[in-house]
Amino acid sequence: MRLSISTNTGEPIFRQIVGQVSRMVYRGQLRVGDELSSVRVLAEELGVNPNTVARAYQELVQGGLLESRPGRGFFVGERRNTFSDEERARRLDAAVESFLQEAAFLGTPASEIKAALNSKLKSTL
Repeated sequence: MRLSISTNTGEPIFRQIVGQVSRMVYRGQLRVGDELSSVRVLAEELGVNPNTVARAYQELVQGGLLESRPGRGFFVGERRNTFSDEERARRLDAAVESFLQEAAFLGTPASEIKAALNSKLKSTL
């Protein structure tokens, strides 16, 4: 599992880890039962505090993407829906709102926003 983080994006490091692991699972690069690097090993590879990696892994566990096996580590779990439809819709709405605010701040035309979103959808999901 190769992750890369950037300290220049303004996105918290734990969120970058969550996003990258999530995308790897959705793309099939990580499959159910695959073991992830230990918290300590990944923290050393990325040059970050182990608490940052632990926070990311815990969020992935809470989101139903990973499972923790005490004494063994973290593994990709069977995908389960841990959020209600309402909570999922609320989170998506908040993410879209944040995305559109950033696009407006940058002065991005609607056609460019749609093209960028379609491109990311094709490459991510």
